[in-house]
Amino acid sequence: MIAGARRFGALWRRTVASPPSPDADTVYADLLRRLDGDDRRFHNLRHIADCLVRFDEVASLLDDRDAVEMGLWFHDAIYVPGDPCNEQRSAALFLAMSEGASPVFRRRVVRLVLTTRRAAPPRTNDQKFIDDIDLAGFGASWDEFTRHGGLLREEFAAQSDAEYFAGQARFLGQLQRRPHLFATGHYRERLETGAQANLARTLTLLRERGYSDRE
Repeated sequence: MIAGARRFGALWRRTVASPPSPDADTVYADLLRRLDGDDRRFHNLRHIADCLVRFDEVASLLDDRDAVEMGLWFHDAIYVPGDPCNEQRSAALFLAMSEGASPVFRRRVVRLVLTTRRAAPPRTNDQKFIDDIDLAGFGASWDEFTRHGGLLREEFAAQSDAEYFAGQARFLGQLQRRPHLFATGHYRERLETGAQANLARTLTLLRERGYSDRE
């Protein structure tokens, strides 16, 4: 699998000194434990692998490739379904492990991880790309898109259907109301039309079931 120890190890060794930080094998083992848990049905190592495939496709368009790749590895490191602090805690985990990296690199990675929270529109080129890489699954075929939706529903097994689908409708409605789903021209040209069709179709089904996409 592309999201493997060798790839992560190479990234860690060229950006983070060990010591004072833990070595690459230790950090990768911790990430693997978190991402490969039985409760991780979508936000797991497979998702990271998919993101890294997309990263490789656009690497030449990035300003700091290593920071974006590190941000992808850590952006879902801590994930509790529905918790608005997941990204902040994932960024804090990176900071706790990366004392051996330069302050500039650490700040960049933290900002990139926090970008995937989507509390504000991405501003820099790399922030736009990490956001688009994370959202690229919205542009998949309808069958693949709905399969991902089923995995997400399994992650939220503790919620009732009413709670889950109401939250899904609000989140998808927020995405649909953005000027564009994707922040970069690269992804808009390739995936925007399909992603908007998937959003519209899903929201229509949710509205038919009585779930509003408004707050």
